Amino acid sequence: MTEMNKTWILRARPVGEVRESDLELVEAPLAPLNEGEVRARTIYLSLDPTNRIWMSDMDAYLPPVGLGDPMRGGGLGLVTESRFGGLEPGDIVNTGLAHWSLYNTLPGAGLAKMPQLPGVPLTAFMGPIGATGMTAYFGLMDIGKPKEGETVVVSAAAGAVGSMVGQIAKIQGCRVVGIAGSDDKCKWLVETAGFDAAINYKKEDVGAMLDKHCPNGIDINFENVGGEIMDTVIARLNDFSRMPLCGLISTYNATDPVPGPYNFANLLMRRTLVKGFIVIDYYPRFAEGIQQMAQWLMEGKLKFETDVVRGLENAPSSLSRLFEGKNLGKLVVQVSEEPNRS
Repeated sequence: MTEMNKTWILRARPVGEVRESDLELVEAPLAPLNEGEVRARTIYLSLDPTNRIWMSDMDAYLPPVGLGDPMRGGGLGLVTESRFGGLEPGDIVNTGLAHWSLYNTLPGAGLAKMPQLPGVPLTAFMGPIGATGMTAYFGLMDIGKPKEGETVVVSAAAGAVGSMVGQIAKIQGCRVVGIAGSDDKCKWLVETAGFDAAINYKKEDVGAMLDKHCPNGIDINFENVGGEIMDTVIARLNDFSRMPLCGLISTYNATDPVPGPYNFANLLMRRTLVKGFIVIDYYPRFAEGIQQMAQWLMEGKLKFETDVVRGLENAPSSLSRLFEGKNLGKLVVQVSEEPNRS
């Protein structure tokens, strides 16, 4: 019998929050492989704020997913069939920008085989030594350029990127203050990730808490959220501060034009460097970032969490966890079981 695949197809562009009716889970037979291709069964599917951007028709860094096309997403997969000399069944690969599918058929030449690192779980390749880790590493180190003794503020600090940014900044000798959305997250940031302080924006006055925890002002604002929180941080930036602009997650589901930032003039007065970036900008340097992050991870200098949702059928409904602040660490869908690699 021909094996069947399952794929989420984009049927409508979301208005506001993603509804399950915006996508359809379609079952279809797998086609035979062509020469040079491999087939990988998805183990983990990455859920990221950028998925919401790709569903819209906004002008972005990549073309939107077309209506009627498979939903785009990254992940890790187990090679089940190969017509490419460099990979064989049983290998685990980073599937790159593939599809929300049980199986992906991919050009073998573009795939990276995942190594086994002592004491490092496979999920680390979705977090600290995956694309989110590279986002944190290059955004902070290349744009933020942290110096010992500086103060770094991170929004969405308990997320996959923010939690890494804060820990990298601590390794660089900085004072780090995170902004997150629950007491449990704030506790994790301070007690496990080693942040100097954490602010629960849902319960506390963010401006007052920043004044308390950043008495010497803010040198680096690693921006993930936008909106009122970004304005509040901008008002407290120091001269010649830096602001890596990684995301504006508070605006992605907006149905009306988003105003602000209202403190934009302060960026001029403080001579702040603001630079937007997308992690794919740094793809040629990924080996550098992965080597350093893997070293810190194996030395026990990085702590990370993976928020796992089981079942491909739950991918669309789980995406909202990112925008509601329900995830701690990297959010993934486990589509199939990990193989025994011992």
